[in-house]
Amino acid sequence: MYVWSKRIVITLLVTFGVLQMVFWSTATGDGASALTTRATHWLGINYFLLVVWVFVWIFDQARVRGKNAWIWLLPLLVAPLPTLMAFVLILQRRLK
Repeated sequence: MYVWSKRIVITLLVTFGVLQMVFWSTATGDGASALTTRATHWLGINYFLLVVWVFVWIFDQARVRGKNAWIWLLPLLVAPLPTLMAFVLILQRRLK
């Protein structure tokens, strides 16, 4: 679990934010969306599968450490990558 550095986490969070802004700016606007229906479906399917895979991993890691994993479900549905990064940083803290 200690393979994650804060630099990697911050870089991933910034990258996630930038990509979300690019996606939403492409999907909205005055005219028709630049995203095709097929691309939107593909993104949706991948998003759902990512959420399932990450939640299974979070559930397993929380169970091993004796923590409650269900509180992470709602944030995970909204934003998987930031939730995963927060989960990793919180579990990575050294116990006193």
